[in-house]
Amino acid sequence: MLASLTVKTRFIVSLIFSLPLLYMMILARYFGELPGSDYTSFLLSTPVLIIGGYSFYRGAWAAFKKRFASMDTLIAVGTFTAYTYSVYALLRHLPVYFEISALLIVFILLGQVFEELSKQRASKAIEKLAQLQAKEATVFRDGKEQRIAIEDLLLNDVIIVKPGDKIPTDGVIIDGSSTVDESMVTGESLPVAKTVGATVIGATINKTGSFSFKATNIGSETMLAQIIELVKRAQNSRAPIQRLADSISSYFVPAVLMLAIIVFVAWYSLLGVGLVQAMLYAVSVIVIACPCALGLAVPTALMVGTGYGAKLGVLIKSGEVLEAARKVTIVLFDKTGTITEGKPKVTDIVGDKTRSLQLAAALEARSEHPLASAILAAAAAKKIKLPKVSGFTAIEGRGITGSIDGQAVLLGSLRYFTEQGIDTQPMAKRIANLQAAGKTIIMVGANKQLIGVIAVQDSPKATSAAAIKTLNKLGYTTVMITGDNTETARAIAKQVGITEVRAEVLPAGKADLVMEYQQRGSVAFVGDGINDAPALAQADVGIAMGSGTDVAIEAGDIVLVRNNLNDVATALRLSKKTFTRIQLNLFWALAYNVAGIPIAAGVFSSLGLVLNPALAGLAMAFSSVSVVTSSLLLARAKV
Repeated sequence: MLASLTVKTRFIVSLIFSLPLLYMMILARYFGELPGSDYTSFLLSTPVLIIGGYSFYRGAWAAFKKRFASMDTLIAVGTFTAYTYSVYALLRHLPVYFEISALLIVFILLGQVFEELSKQRASKAIEKLAQLQAKEATVFRDGKEQRIAIEDLLLNDVIIVKPGDKIPTDGVIIDGSSTVDESMVTGESLPVAKTVGATVIGATINKTGSFSFKATNIGSETMLAQIIELVKRAQNSRAPIQRLADSISSYFVPAVLMLAIIVFVAWYSLLGVGLVQAMLYAVSVIVIACPCALGLAVPTALMVGTGYGAKLGVLIKSGEVLEAARKVTIVLFDKTGTITEGKPKVTDIVGDKTRSLQLAAALEARSEHPLASAILAAAAAKKIKLPKVSGFTAIEGRGITGSIDGQAVLLGSLRYFTEQGIDTQPMAKRIANLQAAGKTIIMVGANKQLIGVIAVQDSPKATSAAAIKTLNKLGYTTVMITGDNTETARAIAKQVGITEVRAEVLPAGKADLVMEYQQRGSVAFVGDGINDAPALAQADVGIAMGSGTDVAIEAGDIVLVRNNLNDVATALRLSKKTFTRIQLNLFWALAYNVAGIPIAAGVFSSLGLVLNPALAGLAMAFSSVSVVTSSLLLARAKV
């Protein structure tokens, strides 16, 4: 039954029983003892050891059987020794120290509660990814359409997708065409045009058209399933900082136990003091070495550091990122929605601006092209009235045509206009300049004449350039990774100050690129899309933008709530400072107790310097206060 209790339940129960003990330890001398003081301490501490300490004693016993010492061993030895001696002292009417063992367990359980909360938050990423999957699919079997559960899909099934449907699995289109919103997987805001032969990704949303596709990957082989597996693999690893205390205790515990035995034998057998006094010296050694401060060193620093980060708009999810952040030398950025706004807009119009925008918007109002929304928004902003269109025709991969006010209007790429024999030389220089800037060019013509050129671009965020400059100044290597074409990518990178660019990267290739850069140093990845989840998981430090998808936010180690790239530097610096504070806490938690061991052992008793178990408990408490104070000072650190 005890084994089934959660950490939170054991902590609450232990805390309730320990609060009176805390009063007796600190305030009783000022406000009076509780009735039956020593016996009350015994009755209150016993349930704490049984309920709260059960997992520690079980862990210590398991470690003992395997012949090694763990953090559980340190906790079990410290609490059980103080408790056992207190029972002996109670029977002999000597001072008791029940509160030491009970409060020690409460403090350690508090740290475990925070660890559990961190794990629960991390697991939400998997839940959100799984929720993206469609529940049913419409397949063509036995000459008719059938609605089946997603689990019943077979490889090479022909699946029918209607407007607004969620695509059930990965596959290749064999009939029809449409545009697909792949933002939940790729992170790119623009819908993608799909025709026969194009691949589709499970969990993405079909827009207006209808099509049929053949299932090429099902179940655990789909892109979504592979993303889930990558995130699971990364989140199941334990932070090295959490294992540090276990590593220390594997050497510290045997040394303390052996020293306590030596102290007892030396005083009782060699120096001839009484049994009780020799036991007091031995107990003092073990009590002063109790890991209360050691147990507080990590959780208190995490509490203060993460709380301080929250005020700054930086959410640090776990202890793992703290150790990883201090080693980061390379920061990789996703482009769309991270460095840029993620919302394409019209940036330039060359030629007859009003007429070009009017004709383009009129045609795009009938189109499903991904850039149509940007042109329509620009026309709406200028309150341009759209004329009627007749004879609308879309030329796949080229452009669109239609008749407006008796004129044959064309809208499309430079290549399409060249094929139609339309002279583009008058605007050739401006077109070249726009292309060099990485902007998407949309040509506008009427009656075989070029009227104007519209350029559309996804612009960098206002904070991007300053953020990159800060990171470069701090010595980080900054790199931009994107699925966009090289010209567009380099143009954006130049605007924000990034010199290294990796363009035309497929969603599945981002994690591979992170691995490639990890050969050069420790990597932080900054992203906002579901497709960034594997890269966020693979990176030594995953940083998710607060405006990004829920999955990216859950998968990241750090979340930038304000969606401000300046907070990347803040997050890295705060993580380093928090981890450094943990190291400092661990050092003082050990150094303080180790320094007190000789006094507790009676080495300086001839000088009148003696540390009995009561004083040893007080010293241990002071050590804990020192660690907590050290952690609180973290909130004043400048980041």
